[in-house]
Amino acid sequence: MASIKNLKKDINHVLGDLIEECYMWELMNPQADNKKSQAIIDEAVDVFDALLAKVSVKKIENKKSHFKSVQSDLETAATSLLGKVNKL
Repeated sequence: MASIKNLKKDINHVLGDLIEECYMWELMNPQADNKKSQAIIDEAVDVFDALLAKVSVKKIENKKSHFKSVQSDLETAATSLLGKVNKL
């Protein structure tokens, strides 16, 4: 199992990269409506907050399975958000 510190870094980097992609799309398409990209950014921030809240839970019985589920949730959310970014 990876450390909690590395899991937090993964969450930060993955979702940060997705947000950066949205900003890059906005810069490359200045005439386009930014509502869709802003909605993706808002969703990424919400996912970030939710995942960090899950990581910060102190009283859990099976830490290994808990952190694996957080990692799985990150992968699922990142895949979904990436699909939305690609549709922009």
